[in-house]
Amino acid sequence: MAHAQESSSDQTVKVRLIGPNGSLTEPMVVPRIQKTAAEWRKQLTPEQYEIARGQGTEPAFCGTLLDNHREGIYHCVCCGLPLFASDAKFNSGTGWPSFFQPVAKENVLCRDDNSFGMHRTEILCARCGAHLGHVFDDGPPPTGLRFCLNSAALTFIDKGKEVPEGAHSAQAK
Repeated sequence: MAHAQESSSDQTVKVRLIGPNGSLTEPMVVPRIQKTAAEWRKQLTPEQYEIARGQGTEPAFCGTLLDNHREGIYHCVCCGLPLFASDAKFNSGTGWPSFFQPVAKENVLCRDDNSFGMHRTEILCARCGAHLGHVFDDGPPPTGLRFCLNSAALTFIDKGKEVPEGAHSAQAK
């Protein structure tokens, strides 16, 4: 499973951002995004807050990005970190957007989730800790992984469009 590489400080994290040419940068240390619950509630819709900050799960087959087939990048709805690319998306038949790998292993953090009497691996945004979904080992080649995500935890940016604040390396300084 993919695990984020944390830097030596709790205030920073090592991730890959979008460079000036539109491709991913080398891993770089950036500030960890930390906000209060009130600040997150002000920034996010109630559904986004419940999913991304409250570890919720949207109903199957209801997410706005499930049937998105456009070319681009899926970013964290909370902090804009690039997370998954459209070329890694596949139809898992589970009712949630599914990917076989993140854009960079540094950008996704995995941790054990034993809630509801199940043993799963939760996936979170490495920069802000947003709950994204879960990863399972029943995906297609080349990784054999299925990153099962909540649409409400993501923002999709079409290829060639301006990336969200916080996703570009020039904004990380």
